[in-house]
Amino acid sequence: MIRLFKPQRRGGKAPRHRKPPSALASAVDVMLGLAALKPSPTAKAAGPKASATGRSKTPTAPAGAAAKPATSGRAAPGSARSGKAAQGSSFRAAVHTCEHGERRYKIFTPASAAASAKPPPLLVMLHGCGQTPDDFAKGTRMNLLAEAFGVLVVYPAQPREAHANRCWNWFRPGDQGRGAGEPALMASLTRHVIERHGADPARVYVAGLSAGASMALIVAHAYPDLFAAAGAHSGLPTGAAHDRISAVVAMQRGGLGLRPTAPVPTIVFHGSADHVVNPRNGRLIAFRALEPFPRLGRTETAGQVPDGRAYVRTVHRVGRGRPWVEQWTVTGAGHAWSGGSSAGRFTDPTGPDASAQMLRFFLRHRTSARRRNGG
Repeated sequence: MIRLFKPQRRGGKAPRHRKPPSALASAVDVMLGLAALKPSPTAKAAGPKASATGRSKTPTAPAGAAAKPATSGRAAPGSARSGKAAQGSSFRAAVHTCEHGERRYKIFTPASAAASAKPPPLLVMLHGCGQTPDDFAKGTRMNLLAEAFGVLVVYPAQPREAHANRCWNWFRPGDQGRGAGEPALMASLTRHVIERHGADPARVYVAGLSAGASMALIVAHAYPDLFAAAGAHSGLPTGAAHDRISAVVAMQRGGLGLRPTAPVPTIVFHGSADHVVNPRNGRLIAFRALEPFPRLGRTETAGQVPDGRAYVRTVHRVGRGRPWVEQWTVTGAGHAWSGGSSAGRFTDPTGPDASAQMLRFFLRHRTSARRRNGG
């Protein structure tokens, strides 16, 4: 059991020898803000700079080009692998302020968006604990992939004032529903970007890693009129915990969560050897995502990344149509973004490309005008 309070020494008595905390206990402490995150040798990212108004101010920063996502478990080839920047793309910092609070963020604008006559899709990416937008973008390579499809990508930043380790507060009741807390703040930021940058309101998606994955699911289920699909990597189901103690239990054993009130197309990635968030949570996310849908067919395929990890992909759909719920279990992978780049933290370059697969899944879904209007 993880101690929430540090015991005090009693005068005159020598302290008893205690075993050092396990890796699991330390990781859970970090995710819940009970311990400080130790820097990794690969951590090179810096927090985003921002303006102090609700409008985006845009100091430029380099961005990258991408290749088309593959439909297999392999990483996308070409420029997405090389990391070469596309001329005309940008990765800029800004800040959004609303009645629910303020968050800095970074937004990737692909050069290909300007050449398209259609409004671009929008993807909101929520980083994991101890990460920043820059670090998350590097590790997932999502900007490189988004260039090929003209997708805007927004990376909100969780400040230390909101959580000591920059985790999203997925386990707090005040941050688990519509109209308040971090979900309302993310929805407000998303609507601001749609309006300011002319994104397609029918093609808006949200994804995240770890605590970011858990918050992505909360946001998607709280605002099914805004988000067309959700992606969760190494996260927990919505409602899996209501405080830090229940969060520890859910992370270690799995949390059943709550039944969604509306169907949200969902893609799930989880490593089978994740010792921070029990892999059972990945299965429970898929289970909950299926509940609002009519009975779907199920297919399961096994694969292997060349010179990399094996995986099992489970797809739920009607006949041979588009997937409504998709689950990837990566054999032997830990608590890290599958198929990511070693340029970022918490990545596993040997796994199937989660970024490519999520983007492929997302772009097959859109919200109807009736759903966006609350019908």
